[in-house]
Amino acid sequence: MGIARENEIQNVVREILADYTRDRAIDQQDVSTEVDEDAVINILQQLLRILFPGYYRNQTATPYNMERSMSFFIEGIEFQLSRQIGAALCGLPAYAPVDEPVIHREAMRLAFAFLHRIPALRDMVNTDLEAAFDGDPAAKSMEEIVLAYPGLLAITIYRIAHELFVLKVPLIPRMMTEYAHSRTGVDIHPGATIGRYFFIDHATGVVIGETSIIGERVKLYQGVTIGALSTRGGQKLKGVKRHPTIEDNVTIYSGASILGGETVIGRNSVIGGNSFITQSIRPNTRVSIKNQELQLDERDGENFCEHDISPGAWFYTI
Repeated sequence: MGIARENEIQNVVREILADYTRDRAIDQQDVSTEVDEDAVINILQQLLRILFPGYYRNQTATPYNMERSMSFFIEGIEFQLSRQIGAALCGLPAYAPVDEPVIHREAMRLAFAFLHRIPALRDMVNTDLEAAFDGDPAAKSMEEIVLAYPGLLAITIYRIAHELFVLKVPLIPRMMTEYAHSRTGVDIHPGATIGRYFFIDHATGVVIGETSIIGERVKLYQGVTIGALSTRGGQKLKGVKRHPTIEDNVTIYSGASILGGETVIGRNSVIGGNSFITQSIRPNTRVSIKNQELQLDERDGENFCEHDISPGAWFYTI
């Protein structure tokens, strides 16, 4: 029985190895040029400690010599980030004929260009933290928001990934935002452009597409989609603005879908829950669903009393 089982295992192994030789997209086996997902997640975790000192514990930091501790910390991040950027660059056809030292220098340049952006990045994240605290009466403290609010975590990781995206670092920004997606249920493409004081309340189920442009002091609730009307064109649509523009001071309630690259939501507008919008909305507009009706049946002993709520009324249970 044991010999038969071993022979069968060997047959399976030979079949799989033979299948690997078919030269398809899924047959990549050169692990030396692959980006390490665990390393990318570790980089994110280290960056969160820098962005929020005192909230996320930095075991290497010592209060009596912060400069030395920070130097050691940054050196470790730069080393990891340069290696992963180098691996990502190796996957690009343009870098196929390039010597390894040249790729290493370019990876290091991109890593340091990103690290120099950390003070500006922290400034952006601080505005998001303020927006979350000011916009949620349930928040008891800043610490609660940093450590327990999925919306702020998703936005912070997006902002890290966006800086790398702007530097044209391949693959890694998308891996970062997909990690945030798996942790929080929020899917923000790193290519989206999002202004200061951004807040996603409750967070889960939010989708923001690559070419979205979102202004300052915008607030979203759960289940909001800022997406494309259609992606049937596939790669032909690359570089085309497919997603909406949301101007400053807009609030979008739960379940709303706003679609299309030419769709603009004007400043100071409020978009009601479950709205489906594929055309531009002028500034200072309040949008609500008009053709839905809510019927209440109340039990009074053995009888029911029916009440119709007029169409166009707004109901939010937050």
